Amino acid sequence: MLTGRQKIVKAGGAVPDELEAQVAQELLNLEMTAKELKADLQDLHIAAAKEIDVGGGRKAIIIFVPFRQLKDFHKIQSRLVRELEKKFSGRHVVIVAQRTILPKNFNRKAGNNGPRPRSRTLTHVHEQILEDIVYPTEIVGKRIRHKVDGSKTLKVYLDPKDQVNVETKLDTFTTIYNSLTHKDVAFEFPVENP
Repeated sequence: MLTGRQKIVKAGGAVPDELEAQVAQELLNLEMTAKELKADLQDLHIAAAKEIDVGGGRKAIIIFVPFRQLKDFHKIQSRLVRELEKKFSGRHVVIVAQRTILPKNFNRKAGNNGPRPRSRTLTHVHEQILEDIVYPTEIVGKRIRHKVDGSKTLKVYLDPKDQVNVETKLDTFTTIYNSLTHKDVAFEFPVENP
């Protein structure tokens, strides 16, 4: 008997919570039933799952996947997210890679010289989380708005060709990005000037 535990690999062998087990079981069910996803899902697993409150009584599920498997998840992400949103009845599903942030004072071990890799800096990881959240929609522009009180808001402009598919998820994207990075963000579509 196959169980969903095969579809979740947590760091240190920790036991998955109820939501993570439920997501892993749904991934296994999709692998068994959906013929077009079976081959792609066979070698994939998740690292964690988290449910957050989006507001207005709605919830969203963030699925964390190993960074090395992110490209494989991207190949099937639109179909996978659509199927998972059906299974979790109206909750938005977002897939984000699990990344490592190294501190500024990071020193490599004796045999490895060189600076901290750019891909492990706080700024780069936050930019990549933003890309993961809105995938498969592309980001076409970013602006930082500095307010008089000293606060900053990042305005992110998304590709207008995906507006029909993504418009209902903008509040979800904002809440997820804020919960993961503690930064204010506003998602918009660029306005065409006639």
